Amino acid sequence: SVTNMFTSIVGNVFGFKALRALRLEDLRIPPAYSKTFQGPPHGIQVERDKLNKYGRPLLGCTIKPKLGLSAKNYGRAVYECLRGGLDFTKDDENVNSQPFMRWRDRFLFCAEAIYKAQAETGEIKGHYLNATAGTCEEMIKRAVFARELGVPIVMHDYLTGGFTANTSLSHYCRDNGLLLHIHRAMHAVIDRQKNHGIHFRVLAKALRMSGG
Repeated sequence: SVTNMFTSIVGNVFGFKALRALRLEDLRIPPAYSKTFQGPPHGIQVERDKLNKYGRPLLGCTIKPKLGLSAKNYGRAVYECLRGGLDFTKDDENVNSQPFMRWRDRFLFCAEAIYKAQAETGEIKGHYLNATAGTCEEMIKRAVFARELGVPIVMHDYLTGGFTANTSLSHYCRDNGLLLHIHRAMHAVIDRQKNHGIHFRVLAKALRMSGG
């Protein structure tokens, strides 16, 4: 597991009093070890197939303002973006389940926006629904609901959510035909300092192994 890998490599060494600073620049992972991981559930070609978009970049945006809209107004913004020509829209990293917009309401209004835009444009559309939650069980419940609504893509904040949660969601997406989009929120706490922390290439490799 990625969790065990990091526990073994960086678990205690960064806390040694003799070290004033330490930075993990890279990892060379043995092929035999990397083969024990499933990796990402899908790649860009599968996303193109699901959205039926070829020969050009995919066009998308993040809904703004990211916080403060009601679920109905959020869904309206999604519809206007998709109807206006975008292939997909997405939640931002901290769009979760706040009092002004609970996750289930957001999922419902976004799904309605997708289907309405598809009917009016004749194109396949998508929205990256953030399924990140406080527990793995709640996260999977949200992914299940997204799948039941027919939404093709869910999203996860893999650093704040954790590698174990990311692997669990990745396995669910692989088994159930959902695309998984990853957000790197919190990365700068780990990788920003040049003389201490972990280079993002290490976090990216770990993400690939954990299924993102």
